[in-house]
Amino acid sequence: MANNRAKIIIIPARMAASRLPQKPLADIAGKPMIQHVWERAMAADLAPVYVATDDRRIADVIEQAGGQAVLTRSDHPSGSDRIFEAVEKIDPNQRFQDILNLQGDLPDMPPELPHKLAACLDNSDCDVATLVTTASDAEAAKPQIVKAVVSWAHSGFGEALYFSRAVVPTGEAERLHHIGVYGWRRAALARFVGLPPSPLEMAEKLEQLRALEAGMKIAVARITTAPGGVDTEEDLQEVRQRFAASKN
Repeated sequence: MANNRAKIIIIPARMAASRLPQKPLADIAGKPMIQHVWERAMAADLAPVYVATDDRRIADVIEQAGGQAVLTRSDHPSGSDRIFEAVEKIDPNQRFQDILNLQGDLPDMPPELPHKLAACLDNSDCDVATLVTTASDAEAAKPQIVKAVVSWAHSGFGEALYFSRAVVPTGEAERLHHIGVYGWRRAALARFVGLPPSPLEMAEKLEQLRALEAGMKIAVARITTAPGGVDTEEDLQEVRQRFAASKN
């Protein structure tokens, strides 16, 4: 089932994060966070890497580091909308049919992560691919950590059945921490951004539920551990500590 179609990596980044304003420019070990993410994506050596942003300051950071950035509108309701505008600007002739949507708040993302996401997309008959890892009881209890309910196949890949901020599934079943990165078929992304927000999406505040409610298939692969995302000041201090410890 492998397709190995041409891929592009796009990292959305915006300044107006409600819980941690100007998050992409937060200093971590002497560099802005978005530069760390871009460097990790480049280290994967998988596909061309772009940062899609609504702010010239973010674009300047990436361009001064030798990377490529594209300026997008500031009124996008989601990262997926920003990704779609960016790929249409970067690639109007549609050479790239698979889009790897990484996140700009994963400064210690392992370079293997984009490869795992690409493999999930290549080896699945799906519209979208994403990643999960095992969630501890403490993680499962946190609403900011999204849980995935997945039906696993013998291939090692699975299919997402649902996503929630609640502790799901109940009982003795394994709980899975959803890593918010996506591999999109370009046609599926174009369809997705043209759909209105769905009822479950609005209830859970999770845009991937719009894809499920529209009948899209989300393929899932498992990774060993979750990269530390930065949503709050506490998260930022933790990642700074990890970077400092890695230098010692």
